[in-house]
Amino acid sequence: MLVLLPPSEGKAAGGSGAPLDPGSLSLPGLAGARAAVLEELVELCSGDELKAREVLGLSEGLRGEVAKNAALRGAVARPAGEVYTGVLYDALGLAELPAPARALAERSLLVFSGLWGAVRVTDRIPSYRCSMGVKLPGLGALGAHWRTPMASVMPQAAGDGLVLDLRSSAYASAWKPKGETAGRTATVRVLHAQVVDGVEKRSVVSHFNKATKGRLVRDLLLAGAVPGSPAELLTALRDLGYTVEAEAPAKPAKAWSLDVVVSQIH
Repeated sequence: MLVLLPPSEGKAAGGSGAPLDPGSLSLPGLAGARAAVLEELVELCSGDELKAREVLGLSEGLRGEVAKNAALRGAVARPAGEVYTGVLYDALGLAELPAPARALAERSLLVFSGLWGAVRVTDRIPSYRCSMGVKLPGLGALGAHWRTPMASVMPQAAGDGLVLDLRSSAYASAWKPKGETAGRTATVRVLHAQVVDGVEKRSVVSHFNKATKGRLVRDLLLAGAVPGSPAELLTALRDLGYTVEAEAPAKPAKAWSLDVVVSQIH
């Protein structure tokens, strides 16, 4: 099982330890593309601050992120599972997982990133600010920048088991499973069901979408579940008490879409 996660906008900073070693990161086939983004991001943020904030979509209150990006090469690196924070990662609670679930997380989770392409939760990275939606002056849109290297690296990373794709659309643009891999891929949508005037109405949630996905992954890890296909994932989630609706795609080389239906959002 390979679980594809989005990163978080906010990231934990500080701590102690050695700086970034790009050669130590997983998926070494992405090394060249990583070096190109890192070089341009550092150069951008070492120059005109206003231009850097405009390119990165940062407000005045986030101007400190520019200086942080400029110093990336010498910044303290920590495991990505500690760097990424926010709703999904709070619900996932990697630090509190017992050893067997934590080991499964280290094997199964892959976090997509505008700067690094994708990293394991054990990969040591510094805190940074660079979303997949950014268009760097020299490289252009990062989603497009990553597509070619991802196309060569990700099929091997996906192996022959389930690919559980929980990425947001911006990060999904960097790699779309194709062919036989697509047939083993499942995406998840979280729907909030409410009864209004005796009629059930459903809506897509945002903040709680992230929290539900984090809890869903946590529950799979705690159960030691390693479904090998979307159909097995559907069974595993229902066994864990989730209300899930899904239909097998009409064509074998298409991803499954699963709807997780919740009545309470928290």
